Amino acid sequence: MEYKCVTDLAKLQDYLGGARLVAFDFETAPREEYRRDEKAALDAHKADIAGVSFSVSEGTAVYVPLRHKTGRNAGSPDKIMQWLAKSVFENKEIVKIAHNLSFEAMFLYALGVVLQPPCYDTIAAAQMTLKSNTAFRTLSDSGLKTLAQELFGEELPGFEMVTAGRYFDELDPQAEETVRYACADSDFTLRLYHLFNSWFDRYLPKHRFIVEKLESPAAVYCGLMKHNGLLADKELMLKKQAEADAKLAELRDNIAFMIGDVNIGANASTSAFKKYLYGDLKLPVFKTTAKYQEAMDDDAMILLSEWCRENRPELAALFELVQEYRRWGKIKSTYIDGYLEHINSATGRIHPDMFPLGTETGRFAARNPNLQNCPRKDNDPVGVRNFFIAPKGKALLSLDFSQIELRVGAFYCRDGRMLETYRNNGDIHAQTTSVIYRIPFEHAADKSAEHYKERRAIAKNCNFGVFYGLFPKGLQRNLKFKAGLDTPLSECERIIAYLKAGYPRLVQWQEETKKRAASRRYTETWLGRRRYLPDIASSDWGKKSFAERCALNTPIQGTAADILKLSLGRIIEGLPQRLWLRPVLQIHDELVFELPEDKVREAASFIKACMEERPFEEFDVPIAAEAAAGERFGELKEITEEG
Repeated sequence: MEYKCVTDLAKLQDYLGGARLVAFDFETAPREEYRRDEKAALDAHKADIAGVSFSVSEGTAVYVPLRHKTGRNAGSPDKIMQWLAKSVFENKEIVKIAHNLSFEAMFLYALGVVLQPPCYDTIAAAQMTLKSNTAFRTLSDSGLKTLAQELFGEELPGFEMVTAGRYFDELDPQAEETVRYACADSDFTLRLYHLFNSWFDRYLPKHRFIVEKLESPAAVYCGLMKHNGLLADKELMLKKQAEADAKLAELRDNIAFMIGDVNIGANASTSAFKKYLYGDLKLPVFKTTAKYQEAMDDDAMILLSEWCRENRPELAALFELVQEYRRWGKIKSTYIDGYLEHINSATGRIHPDMFPLGTETGRFAARNPNLQNCPRKDNDPVGVRNFFIAPKGKALLSLDFSQIELRVGAFYCRDGRMLETYRNNGDIHAQTTSVIYRIPFEHAADKSAEHYKERRAIAKNCNFGVFYGLFPKGLQRNLKFKAGLDTPLSECERIIAYLKAGYPRLVQWQEETKKRAASRRYTETWLGRRRYLPDIASSDWGKKSFAERCALNTPIQGTAADILKLSLGRIIEGLPQRLWLRPVLQIHDELVFELPEDKVREAASFIKACMEERPFEEFDVPIAAEAAAGERFGELKEITEEG
């Protein structure tokens, strides 16, 4: 292998030459004040790039040391990075390849550089290839060292082995072992690029397109979000923490007054409390766990509460207290204590890890902390979203796709009534209210009409569930737990029958889609993101039924996720001219940004255009993104065309 250490810009330029494919990898090390922080080397607010390696042909690579504390560094690291930014990282003629591209994109962004497409993330490519006949690689299967061993039979030394407890900038950059370690990362990344693309071209060509055009730009976008993070109002969080503690103590006392000294624990689900409910009180068992034990989850508590209201009214208040206790316990542990733990000491912000391939449908996932499950204000007595604020002189801007999954569903099933509603900028929930209650559309849309709210809640739940094969019992359950409506099963059966009659192409699409999935043993999005469903042929009704729901869910939810990711690529291309526009968060169909107050309308117009652009030629349903802005995430005000 031809691995070299290069300290001269001219020699680096000579190696890169006119290459149109460049694999690269950063070695990072913490700044002096963060040397005791064990994770600081991974944080672009606490660390710098110690060196960078490049590979333009397999078996060759160069390492450019920039900030080593021993040995010889390249002259003028800033000048080298400036040249690389213009000539490589922002060059739209060069494919930039990295393994875990979001990490490199984050460190470049810290230098004011937005890495531009075309780019390629080999860790995303790994997750889009099959590990077995019906299972794609997971993130844990996709480490560079793992893949080098498995796919090339090469055992690359681990970071700990090479550094022996030191930071990378403490190694001699001219030492053979240092050069080999740094260069191997970019060399094997380039090899993976060629190997995965050969595999895609042979077996799943559409996955190559998804990696190149969707997942790799999405990885860059994740790096930008990770770097920016959300500014946390720590003072408010601590105040709400004290309020939650007091509320929980009050609820514990009230529960103890009713049940004595039974230990309910932090979540009212201890074995002692279970024994009290099912053993001492002899309450009926409405729900069991997978191991056929009495269930203690929220659904079980709701069912017991309803039964007690009818049969043991003296216990109804107990279950109301338990449900409230659990709700406050969840709020405190997850959204207050959990978020406080993740405030970065250098920035005062929370920087969650975002995973563009975190779900099987292609939707993002988040952790450390999971801001994807941040509650909306209609189900949040604490105001969790208000923990996130804009700095003085700045604003938070949110752009949210309007009913994107329903629009995608209408596109797939080709139902004339649905398509007409969206093409005329109509109200799909009023349309569905009209269909299932067989009343004129005008009456269904009239907010002053009798039963308007209840009927609209039912229509919404039908719309968001029916594309995925909702059964009457499922609708009944959704209405009970999501809308607080007690709807007889016979009424749910009638609603679904009317819905199917009112949207005839919907049922036809569902049957065709399930049949096709059963024949192929997989389902896919419009752009070809595949999900295997081996259980669709199972004799176990439960497994088969779940697989059939996945067959319906994945094309819709997955295509909606693909549309969002296509928009991220457009946003990235416009960011170098708008470095004041800072992506901070993605939640389902929503993108959140931080920006100067006087730039809100300009930014909203730019992002809206990126999101509403026709995603692919066949898509003939209008896409709409709604903008809102404000100082606190929980108090964003809608931006209208006029105001």
